[in-house]
Amino acid sequence: MKIDVEKFLNRKENLFSKDFKINEKLINKEIKKSKFLIIGAAGSIGQAVTTEIFKKHPKKLHLVDISENNMVELVRSLRSSSGYISGEFKTFEIDVDSIEFEKLYKKQSYDYIFNFSALKHVRSEKDPYTLMRLFKVNILNPLKIIQLSKNKKIKKFFNVSTDKASEPANMMGASKRLMEISLISKSRNIPVVLARFANVLFSDGSLLSGFKYRLEKNQPLSVPKDIKRYFITSKESAYLCIMTAIFGDKNQIFYPKIQNHKNLISFSNLAIKFLKLNKLRPIFSKTENSARKFSKINKNKNQWPCYLFSSDTTGEKEEEIFYSKNDKLNTTKFNDIGIITNAISKQE
Repeated sequence: MKIDVEKFLNRKENLFSKDFKINEKLINKEIKKSKFLIIGAAGSIGQAVTTEIFKKHPKKLHLVDISENNMVELVRSLRSSSGYISGEFKTFEIDVDSIEFEKLYKKQSYDYIFNFSALKHVRSEKDPYTLMRLFKVNILNPLKIIQLSKNKKIKKFFNVSTDKASEPANMMGASKRLMEISLISKSRNIPVVLARFANVLFSDGSLLSGFKYRLEKNQPLSVPKDIKRYFITSKESAYLCIMTAIFGDKNQIFYPKIQNHKNLISFSNLAIKFLKLNKLRPIFSKTENSARKFSKINKNKNQWPCYLFSSDTTGEKEEEIFYSKNDKLNTTKFNDIGIITNAISKQE
């Protein structure tokens, strides 16, 4: 089932459409004359950014991702919707932390680097092996790219961050905050810009993306009832990242100006709304086991079991924030985008 994600979030238009339209001519001109490398291009946000840049016919667009299948589907989607571009377009199914990437990068020149490669789940810190990989992917790999870029003339190096980097309560958030500080401290001649934003609706690996799989596999929905989050669409994430890369000054962090209580949405409400859109009535179970049993024996196709539970994930905040009290903010440059101008505070 195709879902209108903006209507799903009760939005009349894209959150950043005003800012994007005001600056569209400049954005189009800059993209058309520039050379781009997008790392992690086959992920949800990477695909959204790639699609927007591809449509504007860049001079060069190179994509890097370790997921061969996702990359193939991305290329098929681009060809099917937008056709071809006159600029150079290539894809590489390689790891950033590889000799192959290093050799590729040394031979090429780029104006903009977008890095979306990251481990983003709090559960990734539960064992020491995955935790070490989390730090490697989220911190060391971006630093490696900065090191490889020291003799290159790059206009901007963009790295995706997260709302969890603000006053981090878990190792995933801490890794992203360390990434921000490390990149800025090591950047020197390379302008680094970052974007913190909320959960991307129906992105790969997200709880909402999992809802689709649960229905396909005739499985109940299990949803934390005590967690509220801010959400943006994949297209909104693309607009924010592109705006950050083109208009961000060195060492600035962009974020969406949606931090108020009316924009916080509980996962339980989203689950109920998702089921209703699929013409299903949620049936709440007291235990996960009873929800599983219901899904196996239920003959009424208009009902669906839903188990609401209190979150037991260590380090999960009930509500997310994009900045702390020590951050200096510019809230006037754009309508719906805020800017943290002191990316490293004196306390750090």
